Amino acid sequence: MKVSIGSQIIKGPWGGGNLFVTNLSKYLKNLGHEVIYNLSEPDIDLIVLTDPRSRKDSTSTFNHIEIEKYKSCVKQDVVVVQRINECDERKGTENINDFYLEVSNSADHVTFVSTWLENIYLNLGMSADKTSVILAGADSDIFNDSNLSSFNKDSKIRIVTHHWSSHENKGFKIYKLLNDLVGKKEWAEKLEFTYIGNMSDEYSLNNTNLVNPLAGLELAAEIKKHQIYVTASINEPSGNHHIEAAQCGLPIIYLESGGIPEYCEGYGLSFVDNFEEQLIKMIENYEHFQNKMKNYPRTSETMCKEYYDLFNTLIAKKKTPPKNLNLARYPFLLKHKFYRVFRDKLYFNTKNYLIYNLRKILKKNG
Repeated sequence: MKVSIGSQIIKGPWGGGNLFVTNLSKYLKNLGHEVIYNLSEPDIDLIVLTDPRSRKDSTSTFNHIEIEKYKSCVKQDVVVVQRINECDERKGTENINDFYLEVSNSADHVTFVSTWLENIYLNLGMSADKTSVILAGADSDIFNDSNLSSFNKDSKIRIVTHHWSSHENKGFKIYKLLNDLVGKKEWAEKLEFTYIGNMSDEYSLNNTNLVNPLAGLELAAEIKKHQIYVTASINEPSGNHHIEAAQCGLPIIYLESGGIPEYCEGYGLSFVDNFEEQLIKMIENYEHFQNKMKNYPRTSETMCKEYYDLFNTLIAKKKTPPKNLNLARYPFLLKHKFYRVFRDKLYFNTKNYLIYNLRKILKKNG
């Protein structure tokens, strides 16, 4: 199988989309398949569209327009899968949902990183017949509970979060609240908070340990120095930060928003406007929550296998000739040029084209 993924890979801290491409590429290559990141070769079996937007800071290597050109001029039976992990709700934008909905017309199948996100697009009119949800995952060779810092009730509880984006919706209001708790007398000797990543200029976290963006083993090592993970991200379709922490063995305190509850439910405590109350509950019952993390299921290996199974199903389906077309009933069709197209290509561009030509031939031959 030759797969083209529409994004270049950036080494170092960059974001969840980059990690998806990295992990899927690694998985496919380990199985002996070829992975490229452009549309320059004529024998691509499947194309993964990751981001159709064109902007300076994008890692995207092609968009839906280039895919349509490839389909029409190079290989018409190539399978196209669009992965959507973005929406207007995440950062208060106004044009992403409609644009991604339009782009989906170029895809044979659309995957979403959460049911919450899928429902946004289904409500806009996307057909449920061509969609599915595949939850994200992190590399367990990097993010695991090996050398995890132990919990000691007599020592400070160390809480951590990390984000690549510095957008306010990543949860800075809650991180500021946590920062202020650390500064209060009743919490000063009990709590320590670390923020890893790019900081928002609007919030001063003066009681917080600030760490520059990290990736890979360095990030995992820093996360494992802590005992509790917090994410207050608003309308996050998926995110990788909480997954990485969960795989490192940290129970999670998470905001009930977006797709994150689909990843965290059963592996921590959620909050809406009762953060401090849930923090106290987590600390008092820490061993109970920490033991649950041993069974956290969302790894990149699981995610990639689900994609791989989907790819094989879609390729097999597209290369299968239309059913219920018994040409033996019409011997003259076997000599017609239209049959030769069917025989050689094993597909038709559209159902209407097939019906039109069959009717035309049958009418001519009585």
